[in-house]
Amino acid sequence: MIRKRLVNLAQLSAVGATGYYIGQYTQKPQEINENRLVVDGKIIKSLPGLPIFGTVSAATPFTEGGNSKDRISQIMKYGFPSLDNVRSYEDFVLSYDRRNRVPNWVFEHLTKDHVAKNDQVDRSKCDFKPDESIHPFFRSQNSDYKGSGFDRGHMAAAGNHRLAQKHVEQTFYLTNMAPQVGEGFNRHAWNKLEKHVRKLTRVYDNVYCCTGPLYLPRKEVDGKSYVRYQVIGANTVAVPTHFYKVVVGETADGTLDMEAYVMPNQKIPDETPVTSFMVPPETIERAAGLLFFDKLQRNKLTRINGRKV
Repeated sequence: MIRKRLVNLAQLSAVGATGYYIGQYTQKPQEINENRLVVDGKIIKSLPGLPIFGTVSAATPFTEGGNSKDRISQIMKYGFPSLDNVRSYEDFVLSYDRRNRVPNWVFEHLTKDHVAKNDQVDRSKCDFKPDESIHPFFRSQNSDYKGSGFDRGHMAAAGNHRLAQKHVEQTFYLTNMAPQVGEGFNRHAWNKLEKHVRKLTRVYDNVYCCTGPLYLPRKEVDGKSYVRYQVIGANTVAVPTHFYKVVVGETADGTLDMEAYVMPNQKIPDETPVTSFMVPPETIERAAGLLFFDKLQRNKLTRINGRKV
């Protein structure tokens, strides 16, 4: 009986050892170089800003024509803040928040050419419309905004995408919108910040901009802090308490500067300077649960919010 048990144990050990060594030599990724790996005999290429085994099923060109994949790689050169429901359009990339029916973040890459006046592009011909590639359960509609008192606020600004009519039209998809206070905010203070970002293209060859909503806590009369925000329409579109922008400017010689802003979603006096809304970028990351420009080490930056690093 003991001898039979020993034989069985030896057989099991042999099978286990064989499986271990097979796994080591057939399943373990073997490094070829920094951009290519071999797994199970297949070559896997690392894409810019994506983990080697990461997949973003929705990050495909929104329309056909042109080399859209190269453009997406250019926009996301310094990494994705998150990989939740990523959707790529021809000139910007966003992560869609299906629960709140607004973006988590929207990423843009701007140059002088992108923001220059173009007589072939007419914003007045653009219509706000739902993105039908979003499941109906999670889609916002124009009817949600009607009579709500809030503007359909662009995250990727229409004025940032003047290379082609199709580019500016895609900024009017409701996936790129969030409810914003109109008078004193969307049409004034927020617009001023968008213009400031466009002006940065006069200083930097490349400007990378990430924009999105925040839902920040507030201490109430009972001394406790709560996160409270309004929802609008039949689809309960969330009204953010604040909005952020994190911007990186890149010069021809590789100098990199960062600016980070948080604005409350409320009427703001016209005389308030844009710089008064500057905040440390890590405070936005903690509040939003995102990591901005994670492929760019902060010690590579020359300045953050105008101060030397």
